[in-house]
Amino acid sequence: MIDRHDDRHTIHSSDTIYEGNVFSFVSDHLTLEGQDTVLRREYIAHPGAVAIVPMRSGSNGPEVLLLSQYRHPVQAVLWEIPAGLLDKDGEDPLEAAKRELAEEAGLDAETWHVLVDIFSSPGCLSESLRIFLARDLRPSALVYERTEEEADMVHEWVALSDAITAAHDGSLHNATTLTGLLSAASALAGHGTLREPDAPWLR
Repeated sequence: MIDRHDDRHTIHSSDTIYEGNVFSFVSDHLTLEGQDTVLRREYIAHPGAVAIVPMRSGSNGPEVLLLSQYRHPVQAVLWEIPAGLLDKDGEDPLEAAKRELAEEAGLDAETWHVLVDIFSSPGCLSESLRIFLARDLRPSALVYERTEEEADMVHEWVALSDAITAAHDGSLHNATTLTGLLSAASALAGHGTLREPDAPWLR
């Protein structure tokens, strides 16, 4: 059982309906293999992103760093793991993750592993997201001025067990954060193997 790319179908046209700073709205006309009907599929074209679960040892077991940030589309302040876009086409996900960890959390990490790779919402969005586990942390030398929604960002170290409880009791809502926390807990419990940071992925 493995996901795979599928290029058997015929794309007749692809039109950009709207192009924004981060994403575009695209309309494709295609015919599925073995069928005659021309279908129209509209979706959001996204450059891809990375997210990081920063982890350290604590008195009550592993601790993870969460950040609070205002998210205007849902008009709520959400607790999240550090995350960010792949800023340019072909950018290495690990390098992007190192940048985002330094910018958002003020940290560098010595040890990196891949937790999971996900398509955020593949029915309407092309975003692929790689979530890393970052350990052996130290303060970053990067000087970075946070602006706009990031200006009021709050950092908090939370026991992983408490974060998992918060995920299940409805206190946390960011999908990337929930995925990262639950996969980190699963990996530490021995379910699956942590992958190397340059592991291949379906993008």
